[in-house]
Amino acid sequence: MSEVETAGNLYELRDVERRYLKGSAEVRALAGVDLTIRPGEFITIEGPSGSGKSTLLQLLGALDTPTTGSVFFDGEDLSRAKEAVLTDIRGTRIGFIFQQFNLIPTLSAAENVAIAMPARMSKADKQTRALELLTSVGLEPRAAHLPTRLSGGEQQRVAIARALANQPEVIVADEPTGNLDSKNAADVMSLLVGLRKDTEVTIIVATHDEEVAKEAGRRIKMRDGAVVSDTKAA
Repeated sequence: MSEVETAGNLYELRDVERRYLKGSAEVRALAGVDLTIRPGEFITIEGPSGSGKSTLLQLLGALDTPTTGSVFFDGEDLSRAKEAVLTDIRGTRIGFIFQQFNLIPTLSAAENVAIAMPARMSKADKQTRALELLTSVGLEPRAAHLPTRLSGGEQQRVAIARALANQPEVIVADEPTGNLDSKNAADVMSLLVGLRKDTEVTIIVATHDEEVAKEAGRRIKMRDGAVVSDTKAA
């Protein structure tokens, strides 16, 4: 592993660029991003479509690597890490919440949560933890229901429980309220705010929603692949 001292930062991004081809044209999705994130922060990444926020989120989630520059996670340079290392980090240290929920339609709510747990856990232990997590998001009575029998808000709460399955250090959420009405969006944000207050987990949310963003302790705004504003709540 390639590790460096990052002075207590959970993440450190150094002159990060991400370019890719779209047809014959090169797209510069990130343009020289420098950024540090400390453990326990609640951050929103904001900006219009095409600003680079989803690309940045993928790098923070170890789902992608930069074209140039470095992305350090807890001292580990993800830019140069082997796929096995990235897979381990994604599976054990980072929890993911997506706009589309991404639940497996043939599995119950409890099974969707349990499937994210380590293979070494016994079936009974997985069931117990899945029920604990569903209880924590107010869904224990719906544990046996398939996703088709859950509302959008309930499905997203299952997704949050699944993201917590391995007690991650980081929650990475891409537009987690984008497919929800205002009430369910508020409920989901209340869960995330409560999670931040009750644990030391770092929460990073990409969003267009001002109601979501105002809950964050730190707001990063992007345009044309660059960070144009980075402010902390008063």
